[in-house]
Amino acid sequence: MKTYVVGGAVRDELLGLPVQDRDHVVVGATPEEMVDIGYKPVGQDFPVFLHPQTREEYALARTERKSGRGYKGFTVFASPEVTLEEDLRRRDLTINAMARDESGNLIDPYNGQRDLEAKVLRHVSEAFAEDPVRILRVARFAARFADFNIAPETMELMRGMVNAGEVDELVPERVWQEISRGLMEKRPSRMFLVLRECGALKKLLPEVDKLFGVPQPPEYHPEIDTGLHVMLVLDWAAQQLFSLPVRFAALTHDLGKGATPQELWPKHIGHEAKSVELVRMLSERIRVPADCRDLAIAVARDHGNVHRALELRSGTVVELFERVDAFRRPERFMEFLRACECDFHGRPGYESRPFPEINYLQQALALAQGVDAGEVAKRVDPARIKEAVFQARAEAIAAWRQREG
Repeated sequence: MKTYVVGGAVRDELLGLPVQDRDHVVVGATPEEMVDIGYKPVGQDFPVFLHPQTREEYALARTERKSGRGYKGFTVFASPEVTLEEDLRRRDLTINAMARDESGNLIDPYNGQRDLEAKVLRHVSEAFAEDPVRILRVARFAARFADFNIAPETMELMRGMVNAGEVDELVPERVWQEISRGLMEKRPSRMFLVLRECGALKKLLPEVDKLFGVPQPPEYHPEIDTGLHVMLVLDWAAQQLFSLPVRFAALTHDLGKGATPQELWPKHIGHEAKSVELVRMLSERIRVPADCRDLAIAVARDHGNVHRALELRSGTVVELFERVDAFRRPERFMEFLRACECDFHGRPGYESRPFPEINYLQQALALAQGVDAGEVAKRVDPARIKEAVFQARAEAIAAWRQREG
């Protein structure tokens, strides 16, 4: 029985990055032998065990054979006869198919170290084409390692998988799992650009794919292309280290522009309402969690009002606060503003421009929150309490605006 550290831990160590988790492969052992020496079995589809002290994962060396469509269509074979090289061969990319033995020696049968140095994402073998999740993983690694390129033969293989309908077999939960992880990478735009290049974006997120090639008014959007704008917005959110809900809202805030008839281009009047409908549809299809979906809907519907905040009447500002539930959930209102801020800065030449609307809305909310609803209620008919509180909040904002000139 021999154990090896494999995959991401070896890759990240060679890159000089902090190692988060260590995965191990065990060669020459049976499940019964692992249990006998104290390992706890946890794998359902194939033999995986937890180390009795460190709780790190140890998987028996295994091979896989395609037995059906999609990413679950595999027959797994694990036995003491499976070699380390055979186990590594079934992995996705060469940079993830390296191992270190117990003495620290590097085992690299598929030249992963060479591809790391050349900054190339390359598939290990033709077995790559058997698992459509690997398309998403390659796209995600492109977002994580932003200066790596995808080998032409790997991109060609991914296109072939898309054309063969393999991505159609992906279950929604797995799509969201990989998309959400990609959104949290260093440069998330690369994930979507890679998916678009191989044709998978049109299958998985057609609402996003449709944005590319759709023009916007150049006086407001020097980048013109809506798809490019969304990518810039998304990367700005990543640069600020914003949360997953903010990043998902950045990705989806302009979906309605993809539904604008061409004869109306470059204007997109009413795209906000269309965006809300499309965000709902996309979120339902790939099982987006409620916190991400709800923030994205709020941003899609009202980001235009945030950009016009200084021109809005005080009562309209209070209505905005009510729509986005700012009084009950001020922390989520901050997330809402962050996503709108990304939309503003995600344009060439706007990266360092001031966006005073954010500070204005924060101060306006604080003033509206300062209205004592209980005192207002004492002075009016019970049937008019809600209206009176609304009016008091609007007046507090209006008085402040007048003082500030």
